[in-house]
Amino acid sequence: MRKAVLVDSSAVLALLDANDANHVSAVAVATRIQTERRAWFVTNYVEAETHALLLKKLGRAAAREWLLAGGMPVVRASSDEEAMGRELIARHQDKEWSLCDAISFAGAERRSAVAFSFDRHFVQYGRLEVWGCPLPGG
Repeated sequence: MRKAVLVDSSAVLALLDANDANHVSAVAVATRIQTERRAWFVTNYVEAETHALLLKKLGRAAAREWLLAGGMPVVRASSDEEAMGRELIARHQDKEWSLCDAISFAGAERRSAVAFSFDRHFVQYGRLEVWGCPLPGG
């Protein structure tokens, strides 16, 4: 069975913004996901983060359109994943991971999912297969 793909807000922005530095890579990854017929999803935390990011970067209309279009299934983070995210932040005080990042790490791991992200924190975490993001230093 093919792994599902957890989509991060950085990937959504790169897909929607043709001027984003990662747009071409994002389209290539999205094409791979479709070609391989993989399920993709965002968590409820990523949905909120993405809406805020799109609002800031692309404006109200684009943010609203993305939110209301419902193009990606939204999976609610479990209380265990939320607790694991908080635990990750507590254990890794040297990292600048957001709570959304840490809960995404937990959710992707628990679901054995691949991460689609251009956020270096996903690679920095080191326990997930990450599509899109270049290797650290790259």
